[in-house]
Order: sequence, then structure tokens, then C-alpha cells
Amino acid sequence: MVELLLLSRLQFAITVAFHFLFVPLTLGLAFLVAVMETVYYKNKDETWRRMADFWGRIFKINFAIGLVTGLSMTFQFGTNWGAYSEFMGDVFGPPLAVEALLAFFLEGTFFGAWVFLDRSRQKLKAFSMWMVALGTNISSLWIITANGFMQNPVGYKMAADGSKVIMTDFLALVTNSYVWYMLVHTLLSAYLLTAFLIMGICAYHFLKRNNSEVFRKSFGIAVAIALVTAVLLPVLGHGYAQYVAELQPAKGAAMDAIWETGSGVPMYLIQVPDSSTGSNSVQFLGIPGLASFLYTGSFSGTMTGLNQLAQDELPPVGMVFWSFRLMTILGSLFIIEALLGLYLQKSGKLYTSDKYLKLLMWSIPLPYVAITAGWIVAEVGRQPWIVYGLLKTANGISSVPISDVLLSVVLISTFYLVLIVFEIYLIKKTVVNATGVE
Repeated sequence: MVELLLLSRLQFAITVAFHFLFVPLTLGLAFLVAVMETVYYKNKDETWRRMADFWGRIFKINFAIGLVTGLSMTFQFGTNWGAYSEFMGDVFGPPLAVEALLAFFLEGTFFGAWVFLDRSRQKLKAFSMWMVALGTNISSLWIITANGFMQNPVGYKMAADGSKVIMTDFLALVTNSYVWYMLVHTLLSAYLLTAFLIMGICAYHFLKRNNSEVFRKSFGIAVAIALVTAVLLPVLGHGYAQYVAELQPAKGAAMDAIWETGSGVPMYLIQVPDSSTGSNSVQFLGIPGLASFLYTGSFSGTMTGLNQLAQDELPPVGMVFWSFRLMTILGSLFIIEALLGLYLQKSGKLYTSDKYLKLLMWSIPLPYVAITAGWIVAEVGRQPWIVYGLLKTANGISSVPISDVLLSVVLISTFYLVLIVFEIYLIKKTVVNATGVE
């Protein structure tokens, strides 16, 4: 059962993580392309039309491939996680049904309209892209609503035999405080990722001395979005840290490897947790009271340590800790890069600052890394619960042959590798050619 559990979790992790590589760019580009289409409709400025065409081509590639990757994720609930599906079906079903019937059809229908409408129907073309953007955001809401119950179960009662949860308050499900923390965090992360991808692509063309107005204007929009989102994310993250430390104490303690309960807990700039000893093997450069402030709002606040919690209900501390550290380090880097980009653009030095432009190109993957790290903190930090406090992950799997799961992991991984190579190839070809933007 241990091997089956690990393989089932690995398969779902690969599927979700890979699918989520496409989601943030879809969310961000849908909104930006809708804005570009609308501005072109209003003022008939050809620069905005060329911007909508160029970034729209990248959106088409990402949207189409991302759509394919989401399908296999749904099937796994029935194949690998049958016990979980039975336990959660009454609660999990309605949000996913709304997501499929409303958001998915809204996205798909108007995406087709936007693709095939010509510029003589610009008003309808712009409207169609706004509907696609609306659909992607609605989709995010309902997916996060379903996940929010797994993190913070609300509006339910247990069946008499304890075999499943039954939804009793749909409004409580939708207004779940965890949902709105994660929805805003997810959307801000998506806009940040989109902004850095745009900045990186613009940087490539600036290095080629292609200072087309399309890329100059695109960079200006993207760097402003990057700065705003990069600053807002840690502000929101501070609120989330306080919330999650109260809601899921083990996750909160694991994020900073806090082993012993205490007040005025310091945050160590250099720290290496060791789960085998229930302590940190390395810790120095501590800032007094900072951990308490981040997780309680007070420098003298009390934090519950991992050693004072049920030991069979602790997440993999190292994975959560290092993922959280990686996310915060990258978040600081994003603020620095955005500030520097804004300064260089305002001073007129951007287009000849080759070192900075190369940094932006190499930074394109970093928001993907940061988002994946954040996902690990949120989901792995909940372990060993698949539905927090109600159902453990080990009790949610299906009884299927290990060989079948192993084969599916190999096949899915291979398929996804082909898809990501194909996407990178298509986007790279679109960026390098960049026809019609001169």
C-alpha cells in the first residue's frame, strides 16, 4: 500500500503540476489580450492591433495545449482516487460541474469566436476575448472552491455511517475564507508570471535591436504589472501565513521549521531543518521575533512548534520549508528586477542594458518555479490529510495494481514531456519570427 500510495500521489502531482504550468499564462494573457483588443477597437491604433495579434498567437498555443493537459487530471479521481471520490463526491461534484458547464463552455465557445472573427467585427472580437478572460477566471474560482474545502472543510455534515461528507450549505462553501485567499494569490501570481514572460520576450527583441513600438509598449505595461503584483504578493502572503498558522498549525510551523512552541520566535536567515532529530541542524543570523510577527502579527506572539503537534499528522517538513524559502527568495528577486526595469525604461537606458535584458530572458522560467513551489507549500503542507482533519491521503486511494499505476506514470510523463517541448518550440518560433510587429 505504501508503494501504491506513493505512485498514485506521484502521478497526480505530475499531472496537476504540469497542467498548472499552462494555467497562469492563460489567465494573464487572456486579460491583457482583451485589453489590447478593446483599445484597438476604441482608437484604431495599429500598434495595439499588432500587439493583440502577436500576444494572441502565444495565447492560442498555450490555451490549446493547456486544455489537453487538464483532461487526464479529471479521470484520475475515478481511477486512482476512488475512495476519495466517494467520500467527497457530494461536495466536490457541484463546483466541478459549474466549472465545466459554465466556465469551460464560456472559454471554449468565445475562444473559437475570437479566433475566427476578422477585424471587420472588432467589437465582437474584443467582446469574445473578454468572455474568454471571464471564463478562465470563473474556472479558477470553482477549482479553488473545491480545493478550498480540502484545506478548510465548511458547510458539511458527515453521513451517519461516516463514509462521506454531505454538503449542507453551498454558500459557506463559496464564501470559504481559504478560497478567497488562494484565489487572489493565484490571480496575482498569474499576472506576475505573464508580465515576466512578456518582459523576457521583449528583452530578446531589444537585444536584437528590434525596438518596435509593439515591444516597447508591451514592456511598459508588463513592467508596471510585474512591480504591482510582486509587491502585493508578499503583502497578501503575510496575511495568508497568519491565517494558515491558525488553521493548519503544522503547515505554518513547517514553513519556517519551527520545532518548539514559544513566543517571540526568531526567523533565521540561514537554517537547515532535520526531521530525524526534530530540530534544525544549522541555524544562525536569527532576527528576533520576526517569525512570530509573520505568523501571528505580533513580535511577541506564540507559535506552536512541530514537536508539540501530533507526530503522525506532520507534513514532510523539509519539502515544505525549502519550497517556501525558494518562493520567498524568488519573490524578492522579482521586486528587484521590476524596479530596475522601471528605472531603466524611464531613464532611456533599457534598450542598451544588455546584462539586464539577458537577466530578463533567463528569468522567464522563474515565476513558474515560484508558483510550483507555492503549490507544494499549500498541498504538501496539508499532508497527511487529503481532506484536512477528515480523510487521510492513505485512505483515499483506489485498490489498483501497482504495475498499472507505474505504467500510467511513465506514459503520462512521456506524453507531457512531448507536449511541453512542442509548446516551447511553437512559442519560440512565434517569438523569433515575430512577423507583423515591425
